[in-house]
Amino acid sequence: MGENKIQIKVKSGFIAVVGRPNVGKSTLINSIIGQKIAAVSPRPQTTRKNQLGILTVTNQYLNAQIIFIDTPGIHRPLHKLGEKMNREAIETLENNDLILLIVDATQNPDEEDETIINLISNLNRNIPVIIALNKIDLLNDSNIKKQNSFWKKRMPIAEIIPISAAMGRNFDELLNKIIALLPEGMHFYPEDQVTDLYEREIAADLIRVSALKILRDEIPHGIAIRIDQYSERDENGAYIEATVFVERESHKAIVVGKRGKMIKKIGTTARLEIEKMSSRKIYLRLNVKVRKDWRNDEKVLRRFGY
Repeated sequence: MGENKIQIKVKSGFIAVVGRPNVGKSTLINSIIGQKIAAVSPRPQTTRKNQLGILTVTNQYLNAQIIFIDTPGIHRPLHKLGEKMNREAIETLENNDLILLIVDATQNPDEEDETIINLISNLNRNIPVIIALNKIDLLNDSNIKKQNSFWKKRMPIAEIIPISAAMGRNFDELLNKIIALLPEGMHFYPEDQVTDLYEREIAADLIRVSALKILRDEIPHGIAIRIDQYSERDENGAYIEATVFVERESHKAIVVGKRGKMIKKIGTTARLEIEKMSSRKIYLRLNVKVRKDWRNDEKVLRRFGY
């Protein structure tokens, strides 16, 4: 008689990863995927548009594809770019198989958290919700229990899992719960694909993140990056030329820096990150231009891909 074989279900689905700015959405996705595909910086509103992070798990026990949708942080917008970012995140809630709400467990819920809770509660269809209490590495057990109790009362329909996106804590529990809630269905993407973006788009984000990390507070969110050239130089390298757009002449002077020192520092930091992402030598040239009040210009926003 032949041996009985366990029939493994094939599962796949889209997960909307939502939360207010700077709670660790992109950090979590990068950590789970094992590769930097989403822009991360200490500053809020680093993510400006949706991006997919694709994790495919296939072994003798599992055959699943988890497609994370990294959304911009939902916030009170101050310009048209902010409005577009909010709209993109909100529209994503309805069109997915699961909602993963990331909250900062070190802080009390604020107005932006309440906005997201209300949005989820008023959806037109029932969608499973997981709340990830992030940054538990900064809390003791008593505080984690208090956070868990609060969110259980606030959103009784949700599964609640304490995690640390930065330290990788409780990822197995989170992924097991996600897979359990995914619908059955064939994979949407090849097993080796980890994002829906091209290298040039990721490179633009890595240049912007380098600027976010280096520049003073009043400038970074007025910065946009346009890739002007992305070409293969030889077997092991690529040449990238990009323009850094700012909104004011005074900002341009700061970005360039005395004798070009600031833009050189941004370029060096970005080049190293792009080399890590692409696993090859990168030759990077940055230019700086002024596009006044571009965050409120619909035509320019479309040109920049928003």
